[in-house]
Amino acid sequence: MNAPAASNSVKSALRTLDIIEFVVAHPQGPIAQDIAAALDIPVSSTSYLLGTLAERGYLVRDGRRYRPGPGLARLTVPEAALTLANRVEPLVKVLRSELDETASFMVRTGWEVEALVTEASGQALRYAIEPGHRKPLHSLAAGKAILAMLPEAELARYFAEVPRERHTRHTVIEEAPLREALAEIRRTGLAEAHEENTLGICGLAAPAWLNGEAVGAFAIAVPEVRFNPKLAAKARAALTRAAQALAG
Repeated sequence: MNAPAASNSVKSALRTLDIIEFVVAHPQGPIAQDIAAALDIPVSSTSYLLGTLAERGYLVRDGRRYRPGPGLARLTVPEAALTLANRVEPLVKVLRSELDETASFMVRTGWEVEALVTEASGQALRYAIEPGHRKPLHSLAAGKAILAMLPEAELARYFAEVPRERHTRHTVIEEAPLREALAEIRRTGLAEAHEENTLGICGLAAPAWLNGEAVGAFAIAVPEVRFNPKLAAKARAALTRAAQALAG
């Protein structure tokens, strides 16, 4: 029963590649009708694919004509030139697409966790967080994941120096239970926070490593009314894949 859908997906992927190659080979800028005729693709499908490619920056539209866009250059950027945000952005997009929940990549800034890249859920009821927004480490799943990666000396300094506010009745602030949670994160590679920072919002996160260095955490935020065992299992698997993809 799944074969037709898979076949259609492959056909769309091939058509997309054909369109990119055709436009690159015709720098004068072909119009949609010329592309459709040359590649034997229905005009409606061609228009949809051209719009998507232009939206992602792989093509640019100049009147009726299409030309290669700056997005193509991203595909050939030397690895050393890629920022952490460049590397994690497509993985965050995949998380959001897979789960249709708000997905983020968080980094540590001082003793806080900061959103580096975020993709908001398309659902009406959702948790929104803007890039650059900061939260305490102890009350977010991503913050707990980052704490779990700290060397013991730095972790001891955190517990000694940082006041931990109780944001909701669920917030864990005591050192002993927090240390137990961090040990579990190290064991499983996953962190959770249930309504600890904001009532009605649950978070899941996975510590992220790049070139052997702890760099942050992938995270999702889910309204408590949608948080169930099936979604949690799917999210844990998706977060694990994202972390493994970044680590290589």
